[in-house]
Amino acid sequence: MAHINVPEGVPGIRSLVMFRPETGQYLYELAQVLLRGPSPLTEAEREMIAAYVSSRNNCNFCMKSHAAAARCLLGDNEYLVDGVLRDEFPDGVSGKMKALLKIAGKVQQSGKNVEQSDIDAAHDAGATDMDIHDTVLIAATFSMFNRYVDGLDSFTPANDEEYVPMGKRMVEKGYVLPKTS
Repeated sequence: MAHINVPEGVPGIRSLVMFRPETGQYLYELAQVLLRGPSPLTEAEREMIAAYVSSRNNCNFCMKSHAAAARCLLGDNEYLVDGVLRDEFPDGVSGKMKALLKIAGKVQQSGKNVEQSDIDAAHDAGATDMDIHDTVLIAATFSMFNRYVDGLDSFTPANDEEYVPMGKRMVEKGYVLPKTS
């Protein structure tokens, strides 16, 4: 049960933005821009970064929901998500993505952990400045989202199958403020 009185049974950040839509709308708009807006990174790559950071933060709701979205976007290559979440980068994860995930992991701990050598390695692997920018911003934002969700102990479904339709909804509809009745 959440630490505050939010709509019962509504999982994760959705219940929190329903509790305070005047702030939640901006969080959803930010997620929409970061994960669905223009970027040299694919939507699947951005969802994978969000899931990876959430996994490292032990935020099960965010990790499972964004992993489900990444799997949906990857189709036959959905196995890549599970490897990334285990910190095993299977064949199919590009050198560029590996370098970006390393940066995301450092940002998750502290932005000050990112070193010039990490940036150079990402550039050497083919990442652009925009790839690096978007990776850092996604990692920083999801660290905040993770703390928001877990800090208020929002509802996290235990059944992994419940995340499949969430991932599909996020892919099809993006990040929009839930309607209140």
